[in-house]
Amino acid sequence: MPVFLSAQEPDFEDRFAALLAAKREADADVDEAAARILADVRARGVDALIELTERFDRLRLTPETLAFSEEEIDRAVARVPPEERAALELAAERIAAYHRRQLPRDESWTDRAGATLGWRWTPVDSAGLYVPGGLASYPSSVLMNAIPARVAGVRRLTMCAPTPDGQVNPLVLLAARLAGVDEVFRVGGAQAIGALTWGAGPIRPADKIVGPGNAWVAAAKRRVFGTVGIDMIAGPSEILIIADGAQNPDWIALDLLSQAEHDESAQAILITDDPAFARAAAAAVEARLATLERREIARASWRDFGAVIVARDLDHAAELSDRVAPEHLELCVADPDALAAKVRHAGAIFLGAWTPEAIGDYVGGPNHVLPTARSARFSSGLSVLDFMKRTTIARMSPGALAAIGPAARTLAQSESLEAHSLSVAARLEALNRGAEGEE
Repeated sequence: MPVFLSAQEPDFEDRFAALLAAKREADADVDEAAARILADVRARGVDALIELTERFDRLRLTPETLAFSEEEIDRAVARVPPEERAALELAAERIAAYHRRQLPRDESWTDRAGATLGWRWTPVDSAGLYVPGGLASYPSSVLMNAIPARVAGVRRLTMCAPTPDGQVNPLVLLAARLAGVDEVFRVGGAQAIGALTWGAGPIRPADKIVGPGNAWVAAAKRRVFGTVGIDMIAGPSEILIIADGAQNPDWIALDLLSQAEHDESAQAILITDDPAFARAAAAAVEARLATLERREIARASWRDFGAVIVARDLDHAAELSDRVAPEHLELCVADPDALAAKVRHAGAIFLGAWTPEAIGDYVGGPNHVLPTARSARFSSGLSVLDFMKRTTIARMSPGALAAIGPAARTLAQSESLEAHSLSVAARLEALNRGAEGEE
């Protein structure tokens, strides 16, 4: 059974703190295994990649067959039913439209000292996209990772998607084509992260690696960070719903289960100010679990990590939500905008009963690659800015250097950095000589 908490109970604070501290990540120590795989790929390149793919995915490849050919992609895309193609095209269109609005502007201005200052934004040259493979892979994640990169102006997009036993999801290849991915390789795991970092045969190194994966992929991304950029280390999925007593308990139950069905380590939390609604929603979850296709996964998630919390009021519910800092936050209340204004920490917010989180996973427009494990306290979901970097620009006129240069000299001397001080002093002396010459 999930945890049931009430703010009226004397031990509420202790039990809520224990809920926050609960570990949901896999217990297996995979870091050393990921390190060995990375070292192997770095040392032996494509030979290691091919051997590891045969070992883990039971698929024998050659350097020439690592990538999907255009003809293979054509054949796979042709198998996609028209209804699914139309849905994927709608999702791609909406995701692109949303992310185009995120493009930052270059800035330049001249301040009172006469210095011209500003910045400009430029994209990374190449991005590596990791997509979980097999028939259970997610084409929506292809769109969410590749489209922001394309909107940012990334020149080369390389995708790695494992195909265990040769199984290919045609929707994944269609999504890659719709999103403008340049190359798709049928490799995965920590070895794919190594190939995207250092290169392996036809796979060229990327500047940034993004995309979800299993524990070995996450461990590999953590280890290569610094050599390449990464988006984030994503943990199990999570949803928190704040609902008042006027909501449909069956709808709320389905929304909770929409995340619980992802993974046995996923977490679904309901916070309400109505004890009767809390009981009704919990009963609705149990009823739906009896018929859900992925009920064993969802049941384990709900049993081990689910929670139903009765808060003092909706303001208290918002305070508790901020302490959780959930990946997904649904506000199913009479005035969701007013409550959203009181929330500071959430990866994504879904306003009102007619906005289920599942819409955000596919066709809403905002990105579904979001911070987990309370990291929404200090980070954001994937965006166009993740594929861009800001370069600052400064130009000193002689007058500007005369105005602010002496302060730079003073600070350099206080830090005992003589050359710093002299590089400014030499120019100031030239200005002074020029001024004396004019006299």
